[in-house]
Amino acid sequence: MQKLGYFFSVIFLVLFLSACGEQKAEQSPVEINGRTMGTTYNIKVFPGPVSLDAERFKSEVDEALIAVNESMSTYIPDSEINQFNRLAANTVMPISEDFRKVTAESIRLGQSTKTLDVTMGPLIDLWGFGPDKRPTKRPSQSEIEAMQDNIGVDKLTLTSKGLSKSLSHLELSFSATAKGYGIDKVAELIERKGIENYMVEIGGELRISGSKPGATPWRIAIEKPDAPVGQRQIHRIIEPGKNSVATSGDYRIFYEMDGEVFTHLIDPATGKPVKHDLVSVTVLHPSAMTADGLATALTVMGTERAKAYAEQHKLAVYLISKTQDGLKTYSSSAFAPYLNKD
Repeated sequence: MQKLGYFFSVIFLVLFLSACGEQKAEQSPVEINGRTMGTTYNIKVFPGPVSLDAERFKSEVDEALIAVNESMSTYIPDSEINQFNRLAANTVMPISEDFRKVTAESIRLGQSTKTLDVTMGPLIDLWGFGPDKRPTKRPSQSEIEAMQDNIGVDKLTLTSKGLSKSLSHLELSFSATAKGYGIDKVAELIERKGIENYMVEIGGELRISGSKPGATPWRIAIEKPDAPVGQRQIHRIIEPGKNSVATSGDYRIFYEMDGEVFTHLIDPATGKPVKHDLVSVTVLHPSAMTADGLATALTVMGTERAKAYAEQHKLAVYLISKTQDGLKTYSSSAFAPYLNKD
């Protein structure tokens, strides 16, 4: 969806592999799938007593996701986000409610984490990350510092009248929050119909509610970071309950330039690609948008900072770090109840 994505989703679904047992007719799921935001979506609901026509339901889902994409995709010339990116400094632009919600949460997360910055697209461009997310040049320290002075959520002003920026060249990219917001929009659509048991997945990020027939919990697996190339292996199965699940990591996206290894994740504090041992972060949160943003922010932080932030803010977080002795895992206090005991 976005011009520059700076997270890599590594959630590995096993939702459809868990046995559901014999399903009665009234428990038969409604499943739909399609494409959105440059990726795919898969939705599975158990409507119970609610009458749900699959074709009409898919039409409603597509309509909701198209609205989000037309508002927040940098690939659509006249999208709301591109209109803002072309806006002159200190000019207030009236914005839609969807755009307001994503902007407000992106600003909040940026201020809180210091590692999620939805204005850092030009900094990523400075490193020469092209369509394949591969760096093509190493900017000088002076170029990095000059760019850092010209980005930041502190240069955005959100009021009841709309959104403005203090610098005309400041640009937004919601690559770490818009997809999650799309999931939330679909989940809200489902819940308005009175349906409690569902799963919404877009590009590997999830929002889950209720259970499958027979009170069987939804289960997903976190992918094993050190699996052989080309293989997907299960590291740990979790039972998220009524939550969204977002996983971010950099272990499959790294490049070598001038004899040095770089990832696609850039820390706005240093202006450089991160270098640490944290390879996978899984976040559980009621909001998919928030989980999405936090997964990216915590990955940029590194293991120790991510641990401290998770405990300070009582977040359900699962970390995997790569050490000389192999993989090392950490689950926050809030995450422990979701670990599958089987």
